[in-house]
Amino acid sequence: MSSRPLAAMLSCSGLKLTDQEKKIFAAGNPLGIILFSRNISDKEQLKLLIRDIRETIGRQDVLIAVDQEGGRVRRLKEPQFRSYASQYDIGSMPKGQALRAAFLQACLISQDLREVGINVNFAPVLDICHPSTTEALKSRCFSSLAPVVSLLGKTMVDAYIASGILPCIKHLPGHGLAVSDPHLKLPIIDISPSQLATEIQPFQHCAAAPLGMTAHILLPQIDKNNPATQSPQIIKQIIRDKIGFQGFLFSDSIDMKALQGSITEKALTSLRAGCDCICYCMGKAPDLEALTSACPKLSDASMQRLDKALQILHNTPISINQSDIEEYNTLISNITPYQEKYDATEVLHQLQ
Repeated sequence: MSSRPLAAMLSCSGLKLTDQEKKIFAAGNPLGIILFSRNISDKEQLKLLIRDIRETIGRQDVLIAVDQEGGRVRRLKEPQFRSYASQYDIGSMPKGQALRAAFLQACLISQDLREVGINVNFAPVLDICHPSTTEALKSRCFSSLAPVVSLLGKTMVDAYIASGILPCIKHLPGHGLAVSDPHLKLPIIDISPSQLATEIQPFQHCAAAPLGMTAHILLPQIDKNNPATQSPQIIKQIIRDKIGFQGFLFSDSIDMKALQGSITEKALTSLRAGCDCICYCMGKAPDLEALTSACPKLSDASMQRLDKALQILHNTPISINQSDIEEYNTLISNITPYQEKYDATEVLHQLQ
């Protein structure tokens, strides 16, 4: 890596960088930028924006990230990009078809991302679905069965890696029992460590993933004071030790209302707890300035984890041909999509 970046994934406000954003990013040298629907109109615009981000920050290894899970959570949308099934829809298929659909979907998404210059996908979701799971999450879960989530999650992780895209497993250590939306309030999951053992199984199965993202949840029987993102105990004892995840750890977005305090307090508390890097998604200039002033550069340990992950970007992508595309289209044409309209990110934006 050419220079040690800030321990922050930041965001921008629109389809082009503003002059103020350029100054902030050039001076701050953030690890990367996460893009949302507000930043995307078409392929050519997106390519130009990403090129501008890279030139502004001045590193070729800048991480450009997106949430392209499939289903409702896809920032690259038709007609410019392919349509993709939700993880819930894939998990509802017979096992053999589900495995093939998961593999092909990750390969095809990777192809879309590489074409425009994106190198990180904040996917797959490894949370287990429950009857009470919040609608903010339900369609994003593969299954209510831990072995199914484990198998399909690992299939997608491996396919992204083989396609030269960095996948990020989320939301560690397991968000599926949350009944409220962390964009709006802190979910409290009052379960014992033995009950948590089932929730973490998919993460254990995918513990070799290069990137991971924390959950904004309170587990009072483990740490009654701090959400997982800001809990040294949960990050060390559960995420790092019990799950065995040794990859690069992002916070979930610190602008969510599940976390308390100013934007810099949220960031610093998360980093001190053991996150390698924070994510900030709202793209507000005052917050960007505050974060670039307050956040430290990546630590030595974080740099080691990041350098290992970045090797994946040098992989020669596995080839996908027209018959693979047709096979994928056939597979997802046989499912009835999960019906929902809840967009958690948009709910948060409306409250700002």
